[in-house]
Amino acid sequence: MAPTITTVELFLIAMTVIFTVPFLIWRVGRTDYWAPLVVVQIVTGVLLGPGLFGQWWPEAYRFVFTPAVIQALNGLAWWAVMLFVFLAGLELDLGKAWDQRRSTSITAGLALGVPLAFGCAAAWLLQSQDGWVGPRAQPWQFVAGIGMACAVTALPILVFLMEKMGILRQALGQRILRYASLDDIAIWGVLAIILMDWARVGRQVLFLLLFVVAAVAVRRWMARCSESDRWYACLIWLAIVSFGADWAGLHFMVGAFLAGAVLDAAWFGLQRVDSLRHHVLMVLMPVFFLSTGLRTNWELGGVMVFLAAGLLLVASVGGKLAGVWAAGRLLNWAPGEARIVGWLLQTKALIEIIFANILLDKQIITSDTFTALLLMAVASTMLTVPIVTPLLKRYPGVTGREG
Repeated sequence: MAPTITTVELFLIAMTVIFTVPFLIWRVGRTDYWAPLVVVQIVTGVLLGPGLFGQWWPEAYRFVFTPAVIQALNGLAWWAVMLFVFLAGLELDLGKAWDQRRSTSITAGLALGVPLAFGCAAAWLLQSQDGWVGPRAQPWQFVAGIGMACAVTALPILVFLMEKMGILRQALGQRILRYASLDDIAIWGVLAIILMDWARVGRQVLFLLLFVVAAVAVRRWMARCSESDRWYACLIWLAIVSFGADWAGLHFMVGAFLAGAVLDAAWFGLQRVDSLRHHVLMVLMPVFFLSTGLRTNWELGGVMVFLAAGLLLVASVGGKLAGVWAAGRLLNWAPGEARIVGWLLQTKALIEIIFANILLDKQIITSDTFTALLLMAVASTMLTVPIVTPLLKRYPGVTGREG
């Protein structure tokens, strides 16, 4: 009698696949210029999902990805994405944004508002067709959710890409961080409104009041304690705030962002924060990518999903470039500056995928809409480095310009 393979063994097989396949594609295919490893991991997660791997090799898919294995992977994915979103909130530096408040507010406002409008128009077109709107969505929630998904800038991945191109610590990189940081605040604020559960509004008000009080106390304590204590304390803080937000009917990722946004990255050491972000990307986030891939769906047919993804990509990239171009005209930017800033700010990647995951969790969008948003996020991120790198060589003076 053949021995029965255990859930632990299946879990380890799944983990082996998760880390091996994207690494081999990235290394053997030498994709780093147009598709960094993080993008390959996202694409691999989609390929391993039920829509593709599950259709091509259904027996192998069902053998490895049993309900117990998927549940274990989801647990890791939840913690991975909470840490990642927490670090995104930690990247915010409102002090620098205030010092350059005129140029920052104009650029951030237009870089968010124009693609939001374009995305809402695209959502309105999708809303008129069956299969895109989630069963629990109000029309305005669907339109606002898709619009904001098109306006998202992926701050953590933007940091990664700018570091890769050597501009993160230069004046241009710091400017773009300010623009993206303000947009992040607006994005998560709008998401909180979209997710507002009027049946639990009392809980949500109570959570926000308790959060403000607790944040003041935590900041005072963090400022006085040692750096090693801060690292342990921030993980406790992250878990508590994420739980509170989910209990209130928002979402645990909203809580994770808030938990990081009220803390100062300097308390933890910028190098150590950068190191943690890299390690979370390497060690934990591939599990989230697979978990994301397991949620992709092609029920409407590949052609319709790809057409929707193309529409959303045009709205997203076109809106971002148009908004930044308008900001450049108002602020008298140098030639080429708006193009570089616009192409960097249109990077979607993880934050847009996280955003779409929340909309799917709350049944504001369907699995098909989620798949279209996922394809849009991957395509927009893959465009960034190949387009921006030659522009930086063509306009070298832009990198040192304060704005």
